[in-house]
Amino acid sequence: MMDTHQVARYLRVKERKVYDLLKERRIPCTRVTGKWLFPKTEIDAWLKRNSASASGTQKAGPAAMVVAGSHDPLLEWALREAGGGLAVLPGSSSDGLARIAAGEAVMAGIHLLDADSGEFNVPQARQALADHNVVLIEWAWRRQGLVVATGNPLGITSIADLAKLKARVVLRQEGAGSRVLFERLLADAELNGEDIRTVSAPVRSETDVGLAILEGVADAGLAVESVANSLRLGFIPLCKERFDLAIDRQAYFEPAVQTLLAFARTAEFVGRAEALGGYDVTGTGAIRWNAR
Repeated sequence: MMDTHQVARYLRVKERKVYDLLKERRIPCTRVTGKWLFPKTEIDAWLKRNSASASGTQKAGPAAMVVAGSHDPLLEWALREAGGGLAVLPGSSSDGLARIAAGEAVMAGIHLLDADSGEFNVPQARQALADHNVVLIEWAWRRQGLVVATGNPLGITSIADLAKLKARVVLRQEGAGSRVLFERLLADAELNGEDIRTVSAPVRSETDVGLAILEGVADAGLAVESVANSLRLGFIPLCKERFDLAIDRQAYFEPAVQTLLAFARTAEFVGRAEALGGYDVTGTGAIRWNAR
């Protein structure tokens, strides 16, 4: 593993360029305890792919063995523990669907609520991937809610309290499943974005929401319960959501993907989900939709 400074030296670019690539979701990486890490083997593969593309000699073929889409702490841990060689390209649920469609990833994590049907993920996957050879697999049900400072000093109990108490709220980026859900919860409380006080720029992961609160930058933000538990922050549960994996069916039987799915059936995986808190993995692996 290389850190940001080391990968900049390896690529012979300035460290600022690495952060630009991270912001644009163009470089494979993983995040561990708030720190970006870059597996050398995945960086080498990424360089090879980009070199081929730049020279115009890249041929059509299987999608890159990359996991794109939304961040999930349990998935992040499982990818690291299971091994298998899948690279991580962090982004949003919507971005993950787009990368699957473009052949830039073999898997994407998504948690998108459809406002009309109240269903998770299937309507969006059907719209984005109907013409692609993709299957939608359940990863886990997750408890979503407001992450607040330890002891909940503002006494926040609901979405409505964010406006009433003028709490500083940290948001996720546009296209993120948590952003879609937050806007739906605001609407249910008869509020909109102008009614709440937001801070800085939107953050790009569940963990970043918790870190913004831990560092005192914000008073509250929507994230999964496991983030609050891992950072010893307060948590106000609001709802449950289903987090799914959209998987390219051609890659489904590749060793890297099968290694991850097999690991998700182990007692170690179940134990980790229980330890993180807020997860229901009884349906992990169930097929929720087939594109063809």
